[in-house]
Amino acid sequence: MKKIVILGGGYGGVLTAKKLAKKFKNDKDVEIKLIDRNPYHTLLTELHEVSANRAPEDSIKIDLKKIFAGLKVDVVLDEISNIDFKNKKLKSDKATYAYDYLVIGTGSKPTFFGIPGAEENTFSFWSYDDAVVLKRQIRDMYTKAAKEKNPATRRAMLTFVIIGAGFTGVELVGEMAEQREELCKEFFIDPSEVRLVVADMAPKILPILPEKLIQKAEARLRKLKVEIVTGAKITEVGTGSVALGEKNIVDAQTIVWTAGVEGSEIVGNLDVQQQGRKRIVTNEHLESVDHKNVYVVGDNIFFIPEGEERPVPQMVENAEQAAPVIAGNITADIKGTPKKAYKPGFHGTMVSIGSRYGVANVGLPGKFFMLTGFMAMLSKHFINMFYLSQVVGFNKVWTYMMHEFFHVENRKSFVGGYFSKRSPNFWLVPLRMLLGGMWLYEGIEKIRKIWVDPNKIFLIPAAPYADATSAASVAVDAVKTTVDAQSAASAVSTAKEAVSALPVPGFIYDISNWFMDLMFYNPDGSYTFLAKWFQIGMVCAEIVFGVMLIVGLFTAISALATIGMAVMIWTTKMAATEMLWYVGAAIACIGGSGSVFGLDYYVLPWLKKQWKRIPLVRRWYLYTD
Repeated sequence: MKKIVILGGGYGGVLTAKKLAKKFKNDKDVEIKLIDRNPYHTLLTELHEVSANRAPEDSIKIDLKKIFAGLKVDVVLDEISNIDFKNKKLKSDKATYAYDYLVIGTGSKPTFFGIPGAEENTFSFWSYDDAVVLKRQIRDMYTKAAKEKNPATRRAMLTFVIIGAGFTGVELVGEMAEQREELCKEFFIDPSEVRLVVADMAPKILPILPEKLIQKAEARLRKLKVEIVTGAKITEVGTGSVALGEKNIVDAQTIVWTAGVEGSEIVGNLDVQQQGRKRIVTNEHLESVDHKNVYVVGDNIFFIPEGEERPVPQMVENAEQAAPVIAGNITADIKGTPKKAYKPGFHGTMVSIGSRYGVANVGLPGKFFMLTGFMAMLSKHFINMFYLSQVVGFNKVWTYMMHEFFHVENRKSFVGGYFSKRSPNFWLVPLRMLLGGMWLYEGIEKIRKIWVDPNKIFLIPAAPYADATSAASVAVDAVKTTVDAQSAASAVSTAKEAVSALPVPGFIYDISNWFMDLMFYNPDGSYTFLAKWFQIGMVCAEIVFGVMLIVGLFTAISALATIGMAVMIWTTKMAATEMLWYVGAAIACIGGSGSVFGLDYYVLPWLKKQWKRIPLVRRWYLYTD
């Protein structure tokens, strides 16, 4: 039995475990174990959204058991205190874990550069707990300031200083600046009293971005009334104050540290070669240069690719690209095949400044594009959803879209508030019942005709090459039924149209004719037996979906089905203009109109529980929470 242990449930650890589980899913001689002290994976790139109350706290957590449901990965909750490389064992206070292959992905922690008082007197910002603590601190300061009578104390309560003007610091201060207006309104505070400062020892903010984007970011921060202090030597952080240079002492009761990171505590204590703030030196296979069969992933990697001058950056994309290489090399080691070298090709960086604006430098290696505003935010959301699709598939992508686009308060979405406005579903009940009633009425009217003569075809136009007599006959029948939304409209091309039909593009009409010629017409232009059964099926569908809309059962499916029927009728040039009303009403009824005064209120929650119990569904995350 080969034992593979992944230490750390961060970006790199989770992706490596998933890749390994896929490679060894049918191999009983391989055991995969992931160890982390938390039962959840944290989306560190979204911490700022929780701190500024844009997204709910649980939106940045993903249960590790959910991630590996149905996969060959044993999740162990424990905190490892030591690694014995010689005997290939990991030790905690309560257990010892043996390994044949070890993947270290314990991530980073804040580094304070030895500045007096920095660690003791600031809020760190590098974990889920940090984000929640800061969220409560921000609100507490507004709450207390609203009651404070002393001007100096009130001013310090309403001063927020972020030390570090990299991606984390800029994203955080941008979110806090957007939140300022709503908190001031809630606590009756003049926004001019709230001071937001982002400071850095570097000469400019976001130093790895092109100068043009830096200027755009600075302009956006100033528009949000954020003070930018650069080139400031942070000499000391006191209790309630910070020295931004020798003469600039800022009194603030909320000082957040985002100025840099170093390897996690356990990595710093390991007997391995380290460089660049406690990062483990690896070879081209991402294997520790000191210990065979020990691999490193994510922020813990110190590796300089061939032709580069700097080590791979501590960013999510590095973890995403390293994970499959490590999984492949462990597999190669076990199977005795050649290993592959790590050759990263990064696709850029992006930073959001509030919920609606961002800057990004993205593209392909050697060809990057600078984006701002909407396009930058679009790229950020796309990359986030791509990552989530690898981790928990549809389930988390859906949740992400809900809290980023659709369930957003105060128009805090990069698409504004257009998609986030919510109104009670009971307003749709009359429309749903009317739509269902119309389809039911149309179906009943047609079923009477079928009952009288099952062979009479009136929902399919006559073949274009049918003889003139039959064409005229069909034209008359079509004219008589044009008042029906489904069968409304144009007669055959040989007769004048009795009513106005919705226009159909030529190529779509040609495709429709080709299909009908294949399925519904004989060589002489008469109808095939399939035409009769298609007509009966369409009429039955009108009745069934009409009833389902009335009673509110599977309303989304029913509404979509009626749209499909309308489109089929439209492609044959038999749809009257009133068909637009049917389609518009159906679109309005898709979004949960059956959850009020409908059977969906009872049926869907029960089905949802049963659906989530299916192993395949859980394995592929094909459900919503």
